[in-house]
Amino acid sequence: MMDSDSSGADFCRFCRSEASSDRPLFHPCICTGSIKWIHQECLVQWMRYSRKEICELCGHRFSFMPIYSPDMPRRLPIRDVVGGLVTSVASAVKDWLHYTLVALAWLGIVPLTACRTYRCLFSGSLDPVISLPFDIVSAENLAKDVFSGCFVVTCTLFSFIGLVWLREQIMHGGGPDWMERENLPAPPPEDLPLQDNNNDRVNNGAGDGEVGIRDEVNAEVGEDPLGADEANWNPMEWDRAAAEELTWARLLGLDGSMVFLEHVFWVVSLNTLFIVVFAFCPYHIGRLGAAMAGLTAEGPFAGPLTALAGYVLVGAILAVLHGMASLLRLRSAKKALGFCYVVVKVALLSVVEIGVIPLVCGWWLDLCSLSMFDATLKDRESSLQAAPWTLMFIHWLVGMVYVYYFASFILLLREVLRPGVLWFLKNLNDPDFSPVQEMIHLSVWSHIRRLVVSAMIFGTAVLFMLWLPIRVIKYVLPGFLPYAVAVHSDAPVNELSLELLLLQVILPALLEQSHTRTWLKAGVRAWCACAAGVLGLRSYLLGEMRHDQPMPHPPRPPHQLGAAHQALMRRDGPAGFEPYVRVSWFPLRLGALLVLVSMSLVAASALTLVIPVAIGRRVMALWLPKASDGVHELYTAACGMYVCWAVGRGGTLAAGWARGGRAMLAARAALWARLAARAALAALALLGLVPLMFGLLLELVLVIPLRVPIEQSPVLFVWQDWALGVLYTKIVCALTMMGPDWAMRRAIEKAYRDGIREMDLKFILREIAAPCVCWLGLALAVPYALAHSILPLLVAAPAQRNLLARRVYPALLLTALVLALTVFQ
Repeated sequence: MMDSDSSGADFCRFCRSEASSDRPLFHPCICTGSIKWIHQECLVQWMRYSRKEICELCGHRFSFMPIYSPDMPRRLPIRDVVGGLVTSVASAVKDWLHYTLVALAWLGIVPLTACRTYRCLFSGSLDPVISLPFDIVSAENLAKDVFSGCFVVTCTLFSFIGLVWLREQIMHGGGPDWMERENLPAPPPEDLPLQDNNNDRVNNGAGDGEVGIRDEVNAEVGEDPLGADEANWNPMEWDRAAAEELTWARLLGLDGSMVFLEHVFWVVSLNTLFIVVFAFCPYHIGRLGAAMAGLTAEGPFAGPLTALAGYVLVGAILAVLHGMASLLRLRSAKKALGFCYVVVKVALLSVVEIGVIPLVCGWWLDLCSLSMFDATLKDRESSLQAAPWTLMFIHWLVGMVYVYYFASFILLLREVLRPGVLWFLKNLNDPDFSPVQEMIHLSVWSHIRRLVVSAMIFGTAVLFMLWLPIRVIKYVLPGFLPYAVAVHSDAPVNELSLELLLLQVILPALLEQSHTRTWLKAGVRAWCACAAGVLGLRSYLLGEMRHDQPMPHPPRPPHQLGAAHQALMRRDGPAGFEPYVRVSWFPLRLGALLVLVSMSLVAASALTLVIPVAIGRRVMALWLPKASDGVHELYTAACGMYVCWAVGRGGTLAAGWARGGRAMLAARAALWARLAARAALAALALLGLVPLMFGLLLELVLVIPLRVPIEQSPVLFVWQDWALGVLYTKIVCALTMMGPDWAMRRAIEKAYRDGIREMDLKFILREIAAPCVCWLGLALAVPYALAHSILPLLVAAPAQRNLLARRVYPALLLTALVLALTVFQ
């Protein structure tokens, strides 16, 4: 930055002020003319607010250099240098000690106390409770207890957040009807008419009487200042003033203060309180109730089942206590007990809706599909004994996915059918639909009836879409089933690679295609039109479409998992309805329609189970002829679905192009053939070669040194490494897009913006594939060359050469991390 030498004619281009003795003008960029001068304070302020380091006019990057006093010595004294160094070291040590204390408090003390408090409360004896202060400071199983304590703290944190959120829901949406009626204020007394002989007194005393009457009214209204707030029943009030001033840095102790120790104390206390209230008390109440009923709970699920029974008993006890408080007219106790009952009710219904119903659906799907995988109940029993929680989680996840897609199909049916056909199902497109509000307002019996009907619908659909189609397939194609899903020890894949491939490649690629939903909707509409034409129910199914009115576009269905699987059954409220013509023999026609729906579901499910797998088996037999019999059916089904999708998409495009004649069809076919060739080359490089090399590199760097002993030879599975490499590549791409702006990020963004039709194959191969292949190739080849060509010349012992060959890849990773950290610094 250069100082101004000119006279008072120059001025700052920001503040429009001239230079002064204490505020000289500088020209820090290459701009010319009157706009080149600027005050240093104005430039610093502009850079702070604009967050730019370059001139917005000429693009020059600003730079600052310190200006020292003329009497400044050329070298600093040793005492000042040592003093500054000691001060910096002391400040760094102080910060290090403070942050270490913060980490020990939040990552050590809090989870450790939570875990050991939970363990001592559920130990079943009084001795661990007495020795709890000594057990907390014990170093035995420290890492395991800290990890378990993090899970306990997470559960208590979610419980606290759920309690606060439920309170907000009740405040905004109101409580149940019975509680709202109880909280209504008493009606004001009616005004008594004044008698005629008091008119003179009223008129004569108008001056004082009005004031007196107003004072009486104000006294009556203000007699109980809390009476108005009692109607808005709010048994839990928290002070928000301090919470609004509290920041995350101050809460966690990252601001340098020691106030976080108080927060740690309160967190430990709240953890203990929530463990006692929400875990210890329900568990022992359920245990007491089971003992009184003569029941004993054993097995890995005894604890959760006992706690669930305890919550049911707590809800019943709260309902009884609420009734007693109502009889005794204890308003405060009645409100508190009512709120606690609503909390327990919503918690139990949430567990049933989110946990029990999907779990039951998952087990029902498994039981109905046992013959499809050549499994028996004894196999499931052995799996349940070997890994009970894992098996339960898998069945819950499968059931959750089934319920979600079932609800999505119901939404698609509502877009096709006449409004009012599905009157018995809840309309999830309703903007006023709120599952939590329904849990709060509806009675328990209404929820039980709805859950029973929902379970019957789900179970019946599974029978028609899975159990009966399997029987039909076995009868028509005896040798087609069972599916080959057993992973042998010598197979080139394992369960992890299959799941990663399914979650990262197959499902995203199929679900991101909007054509699949369009085809399904068109097929459902065509089936409904045919069925309505055959049975004479067009007015009932599709409605009477007037030619003078445009077809309304249905709203886009919400993609929410909670709204999709909860409360499918209709609550009290109007659903969309459109009148229809009631034809003769209407009940008989409806029965025939239900039979036709059942037959169509069986036929469609059987075709879905046969066609993709059969096509995939043929394709995999061409690709891997020797291993075609042992290929996992996930690969064959995925390959068959891709082939079916490609054929369907190609047929749709060809049907659209055929309308323009042969010339347009040939031109479009040539264009799409070129696009397919370019996309295939790009996919071969980006989805084939790069993930394979990445998976091999991480296998050599991390997996083999950690899992394979030195005396054993590692075996590399290409399929597994490629499947894992796909996941690693997606993670690296996500980190690259989240990182700073550099060449690889710009290249990925450009390739994503261009898409398939505007794909620049040369750019992708040169800017994305070539750098990745070069760096990964060097990372794979250089350590191998060092270990097998140079090290044998220096090391003679075979054991040492083997050890160095195994450790050269982790050493490469460590070296790369050190170099990256050095460059970053």
